[in-house]
Amino acid sequence: MEQAKPTRMELIRVKNQIKLAEQGKDLLRQKMDALIQEFFLIMRDVSDSRFELEAIDASARHSLHLAVAVDDSVAVRSAALATRRGVYLDISGKNIMGVPVPVLEKKVISKGTFERGYSVLGVSGRIDEVAEKFERELDLIIALAETETSLRRLGEEIQMNRRRVNALEQVVIPELKEMAKEIKIAIEEREREDLFRLKKVKKIINRRKEAEKAEA
Repeated sequence: MEQAKPTRMELIRVKNQIKLAEQGKDLLRQKMDALIQEFFLIMRDVSDSRFELEAIDASARHSLHLAVAVDDSVAVRSAALATRRGVYLDISGKNIMGVPVPVLEKKVISKGTFERGYSVLGVSGRIDEVAEKFERELDLIIALAETETSLRRLGEEIQMNRRRVNALEQVVIPELKEMAKEIKIAIEEREREDLFRLKKVKKIINRRKEAEKAEA
């Protein structure tokens, strides 16, 4: 803690710092509460999306195993190679309580039967079902990537705000209050010393006046 000058101006300055620190602590706590509320709202969406993803993944794998068993793996592999394409996403951003989070444009990966690139006459309905389910799974993965990234960034911001609140509450404000206390004690001590010296000087003056009167 820095050494403060024991003056009334310094005491006023430190008290103003305490007031600002307490206001900052309250604002940070309010922001943290709002972030936590938003965090749990997004967490609910993430939990639902994960459950849905696990379900569609299990269903897609089951359909894949069935297609391989009935249509043979060569037909399934040929259809998969025919549908290989890139996945393009538009990524932008938004702010949640001042926290930047990504926004992925919801491009639906699912395609119609005639859009997948393979011959409709060359594959069975089972292979179409496999393609449809894995396309749906990819849609969910993209959506989940956005919400999970938002969740992670909100969590980091909550932790950072918590550290700031704790620093103000446990370190900065107590040190400023201790500094204000020391300044006040120093000012009161100096005022007592000044008063003592003033009384002493007054006594000396009174004695001299009395001595002058006695001589006269």
